[in-house]
Amino acid sequence: MSKSEPVRISIMGKEYQIACPPEERADLFASASLVDERMRELRDGGRVVGAERIAVMVALNLAHDMLDCQQQAGGADSGAQSARLVDLADRIEKSLGSSR
Repeated sequence: MSKSEPVRISIMGKEYQIACPPEERADLFASASLVDERMRELRDGGRVVGAERIAVMVALNLAHDMLDCQQQAGGADSGAQSARLVDLADRIEKSLGSSR
């Protein structure tokens, strides 16, 4: 495994410096691009306001997509995982609602 080096990525106009091994840089840039695209789509849709809420919703959507892929590949118990995601989304929404 190679030593991690600082890499700059940009998501919704904000720059982040992430430590990343050189062999994983392409994956990091692809991941950052996907997150940036999904966050901008959600923001531009106008139904979710605030970068923190947008980030949480995108994370939940990506986790849901990942679980769907696992299910299609014959992976883990998707029913239990879907219920956990719904519970997690509810808890996050309540938490974000109370922090305003």
